[in-house]
Amino acid sequence: MSIQTVSGGMTAPTWAESGQPYPYARTELVEPDWTRFPGWKDVTAEDWASVQWQRAHCVKNVKQLRTLWGDLVEERFYEDLERDQRERATMSMLVPPQMMNTMAPRDVPAGPGSLTEAMYADPIRRYMLPVFSDRRTDWPSHPHATRDSLHEHDMWVAEGLTHRYPTKVLAELLPTCPQYCGHCTRMDLVGNSTPVIDKLKFLGKPVDRHAEMLDYLRRTPSVRDVVVSGGDVANMPWPRLEEFLTQLLEIENIRDIRLATKALIGLPQHWLQDDVRAGVERVARVARQRGVSLAMHTHANHANSITPIVAEASRAMLDAGLRDVRNQGVLLAGVNADPNSLLDLCFALLDGAQIMPYYFYMCDMIPFSEHWRVSVADAQRLQHHVMGYLPGFATPRIVCDVPFVGKRWVHQLADYDRELGISYWTKNYRTSIESTDPEALQRHYEYYDPIHTLPEAGQQWWRQHSGDNLVEAERLAAESRRAAEQQALTLA
Repeated sequence: MSIQTVSGGMTAPTWAESGQPYPYARTELVEPDWTRFPGWKDVTAEDWASVQWQRAHCVKNVKQLRTLWGDLVEERFYEDLERDQRERATMSMLVPPQMMNTMAPRDVPAGPGSLTEAMYADPIRRYMLPVFSDRRTDWPSHPHATRDSLHEHDMWVAEGLTHRYPTKVLAELLPTCPQYCGHCTRMDLVGNSTPVIDKLKFLGKPVDRHAEMLDYLRRTPSVRDVVVSGGDVANMPWPRLEEFLTQLLEIENIRDIRLATKALIGLPQHWLQDDVRAGVERVARVARQRGVSLAMHTHANHANSITPIVAEASRAMLDAGLRDVRNQGVLLAGVNADPNSLLDLCFALLDGAQIMPYYFYMCDMIPFSEHWRVSVADAQRLQHHVMGYLPGFATPRIVCDVPFVGKRWVHQLADYDRELGISYWTKNYRTSIESTDPEALQRHYEYYDPIHTLPEAGQQWWRQHSGDNLVEAERLAAESRRAAEQQALTLA
């Protein structure tokens, strides 16, 4: 370790040379050259900056992907992707050019098939364009996996309005996004149906659903915090979104509003449109006048997603008057579930784009997600490894979204059977479906680790019991879906 002189003649170690487990270094953001792909070789910078061009050239199927990549990727990859779309995918394919451009090396080697292995290994590709060979074959789904794994539909107080926490609600204004992530926790509702998932549909007209949401909030003064989401609010025409937000700001009890949009990462061109920026500024001005905190929550899972145009869009939102732009990532094996990847992402967000690292959620127990999920023990270790490098206010919490409970820091569990991979959690509030349940605050709620992460004895136990558990899980999932559909009919 070298020594350097500091004021007063004292000496101090040069910590950059002291062998820290994570070597911090400020890196400049880079916008990859999209013309490296055959299908975009003639795309101009003006085209790329156009949100209309971006939306019109989203990749929606394997045929379009072949046109984009050509023979740089071998046929076996395309066949692998097609099989996943037929047999495993819970989300249909929809990837904007901006997000496609952050996949694969920035210098594409020449020659047919030269991009194949890099694309298989690419962290963003792994969750935006999952292929069949990514998935586990021993446990593709956990026996307790369900379509609406967080039971949000059970907690609807109006169609699309989930009241899970005492003082805050989730308002799902629409069921679409500019891009579809393979691990989407709302795969039961969001996006188009796939061969393995027939999606739930909103029954009410948007104007009626939104009016019912606002009416509930006016009648429920205990709610002070609204997450305005979907889907993604970037898919809602700005005048309609501004109208909803303006009415929301008129409700006296509302003190916090959070706009949820992955489009800040996947389609930043949307938030850079002059009319959208001006609209955000109008809403932010009213929020400030009324003492309401207006923020934006986005979703980036890897440092490669953070490019100069993402930083430009984030700055535009802050300049328009938002209190904060925060990131809620998802902890995904093969993408970011290691300390260096998480810290690289956090520093790219914080240093490069003024986006606050906020949460990393453990991937939810939806069907065909076991190859992404990590155990609670692994999540606890990751939380340990990221501590101390970032400012306290920008150190993300890794949380487990426990069914029927909600977000819990991974160290908050009440008990943990590591052999069977079952963690037990408690809560200190009732959801909207437990107002008369006397046991709600005494009960232990279960969460399940991926079975392949368990010791052999635990895996053997699940092999012996998974048949019965699977039948029971499917029965409960079917009951939950029927109840949600019946509730939607009643609300309509």
